[in-house]
Amino acid sequence: MSEENDTDIEETTVDDTAVDHDDDDAAGEGAPTAQAVLEYVVKSLVQDEGAVEVGVDDSKRTLQLEVRVGPDDMGRVIGRRGRVANAIRTLTRAAAARDGVEVDIEFLD
Repeated sequence: MSEENDTDIEETTVDDTAVDHDDDDAAGEGAPTAQAVLEYVVKSLVQDEGAVEVGVDDSKRTLQLEVRVGPDDMGRVIGRRGRVANAIRTLTRAAAARDGVEVDIEFLD
């Protein structure tokens, strides 16, 4: 039985390696996973989903994601003492790690 388990582990490792190569290719195109996560989370928080815009600025060393929401929804996205905004940043940075890039998130008026 232990031989079967070892084989399963080896196959999983090979599959994970193939996925990592795909992620490296995506890094050159920006951070699609991070953008998708950011947009999904922000749209889940606001009342006016149509006003949510996620822009990308890649002119700096790290990729910068810029979030714009409706004027009435900015408080929901920022949260008390910026706790919601910090949680959004943490989630998005974790997703960006999957893309193989570093991101900064800015919430713009």
